[in-house]
Amino acid sequence: MAQNPNSPQTGQRIAIVVAATGVLWICANLAGEFLDISVRVRAFFDLVALAAFGFALYMTFNLWRDRQNDKDDG
Repeated sequence: MAQNPNSPQTGQRIAIVVAATGVLWICANLAGEFLDISVRVRAFFDLVALAAFGFALYMTFNLWRDRQNDKDDG
């Protein structure tokens, strides 16, 4: 069963991705500072967070585009 891309759950899912990415990124930076993790590993965590934020932006754009298409059709 396909889910409607304009459902409220889609926006909530995007918000969860953004919030979880932010919290995990901050925790990774703090852990890297306290555990004296190398700069290379900490940069990897930064790139993972950047990718997750980019994915959330992509999901947000798709949601906006789907809502614009529905507005034009109806």
